[in-house]
Amino acid sequence: MKGGVRVLLYHSTSDPVQIELAYHEVSSELAGVTGMLGNELLQANHDPTSFVVVSYWESQEMFEAWERSGEHKRQTSPLRPFRDPNLDRAFGIFQVRAAY
Repeated sequence: MKGGVRVLLYHSTSDPVQIELAYHEVSSELAGVTGMLGNELLQANHDPTSFVVVSYWESQEMFEAWERSGEHKRQTSPLRPFRDPNLDRAFGIFQVRAAY
């Protein structure tokens, strides 16, 4: 899917149960958001306190339109307490250049 966008949000917590609950709550809120194709919660094998939420978007423009919407902050608020405080930037936006 060349041209798609992946947004990675970095989180840190010693409580995997709570971040999973927050992730499911946010995912329910995001169901049906225009341009969002899906998301995943990943836990690092090398550090059980390190988590990443990866969301899949049709385009940068669709992600940015949602991010500017009034719903963005409300919909994602349950995950905000888990943002990784050790990072200068809690997220990354990546353009898909190649895929199989």
